[in-house]
Amino acid sequence: MTVADAVASRRSVREFLDTPVPHATIERVLDQARWAPSGCNYQPWEAVVLTGAPLDALQKVLLAATPDDPAEYDWAAPAASPRYQARLQGVGAAMYGALAIAREDKENRTDFTRANLVSFGAPVLLLCHFPKFMKEPQWSDVGMWLQTIMLLLRGEGLDSCPQEYMGNYGRTIKAHLGLPEDHMLFCGLAIGWKDDKAPVNHFERERVPLAEHVTFQGFQP
Repeated sequence: MTVADAVASRRSVREFLDTPVPHATIERVLDQARWAPSGCNYQPWEAVVLTGAPLDALQKVLLAATPDDPAEYDWAAPAASPRYQARLQGVGAAMYGALAIAREDKENRTDFTRANLVSFGAPVLLLCHFPKFMKEPQWSDVGMWLQTIMLLLRGEGLDSCPQEYMGNYGRTIKAHLGLPEDHMLFCGLAIGWKDDKAPVNHFERERVPLAEHVTFQGFQP
């Protein structure tokens, strides 16, 4: 698989097979991902990777918990802008359309949202955290590290779903896993084998045209 193939085929998978993922595969991917870009070589990312009984135990805790109030950070703020709200609504309509869940079906929409708490059935969950004193440049580094992991997973035939939703339960997760209180629980990353028969893994996603967010200067025709 080329890098271009990995980029084109990566998507947020929301229904996984229960097939186990070998430890050696996860370790190989994470070892390679250490070479992701990092400003000043700070390498701010840290993670806990769960499967089996430890993952089941965490999920039971999350299903019984309530979201943090207040949350440690706000991942949904761009929705206040009509421009970005339209993009959110577009992908939401496509996803719930694939699930055949109507807009007014609040109960099933809530149930699907709560499926985040069990990472959509993924057999592996990576939980990304880092010290709270890290600033915007280091958050950017963490994003590049996570993207590197997701592309390397595609190279192994695996899929993933980055889950900022887990940030809503940051304090609960940190307490359960014994993570430092002065760390930010940034997100989860569900990892596993995609259920290729699930419609939610095949709906069309839209990206804005290149000209809408990139301009070129100084290039010759």
